[in-house]
Amino acid sequence: MDILLGEKTREGRRRRGFTMMKYVHVLLLITGICLSAGPVLGEEKHWTYSGHEGPEHWGELDPAFAVCSSGKSQSPVNLTGMIDGNLPEITINYIAGGNEILNNGHTIQVNYTSGSTVTFNGHSFELQQFHFHAPSENTIEGHSFPMEAHFVHADKDGNLAVIAVMFTEGARNAELEKAWNHMPEQARESHELTAHVDAKNLLPRDYNYYRLSGSLTTPPCSEGVSWLVMKSYNTASKEQLEKFVQKIHHPNNRPVQPINARMIVK
Repeated sequence: MDILLGEKTREGRRRRGFTMMKYVHVLLLITGICLSAGPVLGEEKHWTYSGHEGPEHWGELDPAFAVCSSGKSQSPVNLTGMIDGNLPEITINYIAGGNEILNNGHTIQVNYTSGSTVTFNGHSFELQQFHFHAPSENTIEGHSFPMEAHFVHADKDGNLAVIAVMFTEGARNAELEKAWNHMPEQARESHELTAHVDAKNLLPRDYNYYRLSGSLTTPPCSEGVSWLVMKSYNTASKEQLEKFVQKIHHPNNRPVQPINARMIVK
């Protein structure tokens, strides 16, 4: 068949192969596995949130992390100086698909089954996982929050979109508790969630948002990520917030990065 179809078929397969490799690479990144420049494929270069392997040094730890230092569109940021824009409504189509909870050594992450999407500008992204940072990574007009959730989505070409939701201390969050009840004690430990978590119940009711271009907030800090930061907040109880920090054993927020020439649209 290849011989009969000639160069066009081989070129098409080459392009599809490249797209699939890109997509697999992105999935590895967003599920907490980093492809490093080390001798073993998939071996993760060690990084932390403090000391000689902390955020100020991420760009020095591995050539694959260089953009952590050199990038001009890094996340998180302090959202300020927003400009008015005609932002499109976002459509959330989530099912109760949170089926596994993982302690990856850097955060608590809930992995999601396929079938949940967010759509904006006529473009659809599928929810892959969500995870948490405490205190918040992004700030709004200089205000930090006790915790921030990142809902990580990918489209069919591996492009990423992240919905960020801030949590304030308040009422106990019943949906969050479904995950917290199975929170792993040790790094690299995961548990099955018998009661699937519905990510939609962790979003605020009001879907108004700020939009900007940014990056992953952990190495390799890849740029080109579409960020949708919700204007409204959700709540978690004091006990729920403390439990997260206790399991992670340290704050896990990267300091805010320069805005540079970016615009934040509201």
